[in-house]
Amino acid sequence: MLKTKTTLLVFSILTTLLMSCSEYQKVLKSSDYNLKYEKALVYYEKGDYYRAQSLFDELVSIFKGTDKSEKILYYYADCHYQQKDYVLGAYYFENFAKTFPYSEFAEKAAYTAAYCYYLNSPKYTLDQTDTRKAIEAMQVFINKYPTSTYVTEANDIIEKLRSKLELKSYESAKLYFKLGEYHAASIALRNSLKDFPDTHYREELLYLIVKSNFLLAENSVKEKQGERYQNTISEYYSFLDEFPESKYLEEIEKMYTKSVNQIKNL
Repeated sequence: MLKTKTTLLVFSILTTLLMSCSEYQKVLKSSDYNLKYEKALVYYEKGDYYRAQSLFDELVSIFKGTDKSEKILYYYADCHYQQKDYVLGAYYFENFAKTFPYSEFAEKAAYTAAYCYYLNSPKYTLDQTDTRKAIEAMQVFINKYPTSTYVTEANDIIEKLRSKLELKSYESAKLYFKLGEYHAASIALRNSLKDFPDTHYREELLYLIVKSNFLLAENSVKEKQGERYQNTISEYYSFLDEFPESKYLEEIEKMYTKSVNQIKNL
């Protein structure tokens, strides 16, 4: 009895799916664009974004310049977003916000475009183009809609994305140091501090700058050592000004003392 009921249920589901597919195919092949428009809305409301998108894709050009165009373009963009195609989602939402700046959907479209860039932002070790685009888009959104309910969330996302860029900058600079490229490390570490002056890696970055200059001096030809030991001393004082009780203090004081003695000997 149970097997019979299961079979009937499966048959019913398959029949419904086949009828649905058949209906969709008829609509897709139809030349009645108003019917396609109505069916596209039905599919969209049901969450069938694939079928809705296929129909909207054709209707975008058909209804361009008409009173239906605005809704078609917005739903078309959202279909991409709902299917996790964030590249095209960002593109079409951004385009919508520019085309219909006074639309009731304009604010949501502008925010969702920025949010798509955020969702496309990769882990910090990869290229951060989309991360920077997301920050820029979120900031543009905040400037344009300062009273929006999305502003708090947008600010939180900007902070999260900036932390990712900060981590990438920090790790990239450290990599030069690990590879023994001390001159490049010193420059990269300094640039990281310049880009993110309030970074919570500041103490370690300043410590590594001292150490990079010291190791560069240690491994230099004699003619360049004097200047490079002097740079180590200067960086030591800069570090000491900010972190007089640092956990690195004992180590960098040894580098300082050796630098002073080496300059005397030179």
